[in-house]
Amino acid sequence: MPYKKLKIDVRDRVGYLLLQSGSRFNKLSINTLRELKRAFAELEGDPAVVCIVLSGYPGESFAVGADIGQMLHFAPADALAFAELGQSLFSAMEACKKPIIGALNGITMGGGCDLALACDIRLATESLLIAHPGSKLGIITGFCGTQKLPRLVGKNCAREIFMTAELYSAAEALRMGLVNRVYADGEFWREVEGVAARIAANPPLALCSAKRVINAAEDLDLTNGCLLEHAAFMALFASAKLEN
Repeated sequence: MPYKKLKIDVRDRVGYLLLQSGSRFNKLSINTLRELKRAFAELEGDPAVVCIVLSGYPGESFAVGADIGQMLHFAPADALAFAELGQSLFSAMEACKKPIIGALNGITMGGGCDLALACDIRLATESLLIAHPGSKLGIITGFCGTQKLPRLVGKNCAREIFMTAELYSAAEALRMGLVNRVYADGEFWREVEGVAARIAANPPLALCSAKRVINAAEDLDLTNGCLLEHAAFMALFASAKLEN
């Protein structure tokens, strides 16, 4: 079944998943969330793909959040189903065996910020504007942002982001630890491709193990985390030869 909201391009061991809603702003509608979930499953199962890049490039936005036009008609049960759909997508991204790079090419707001949080690495263009504006609308996110953002930037910054609902620049996002790197607009996509290529050149099993063990660190105490690392370390010796 063809995608209506997305474009997939696989080259040089990298799967590029591009949000293309047909307008200036990529909205996370119900259909877009469903397509994203299907596309990530497709790329995870593709043996030609080692690393995945998610972006709205070359448009003006990464993702501007939920489709407010749809949300205006939500009853509480609809809101619950929508939140569950988004959370299931982000859980699938975090469980994906392949590294996911979020290439934040422009406006990243609300659910788009939550989508970025589900990526393993976030690279931003210098024109990035990022926010969680839900409080201005009298709502909060339903996509786990209130739980994941504090784990990434700390409670103080998370409170500020959610309670002020203000826009933050790429420099401010970098200062808070919300993004890994910031690149000039004219160099952004070349730099994204370079990072993806360097990651994709590594053995897939090692990448998968690193992602799984690092993600587990949030929920494990140090002793059990180290035990999990021991097991993953040993398993890699059983499945691959070390590079000289």
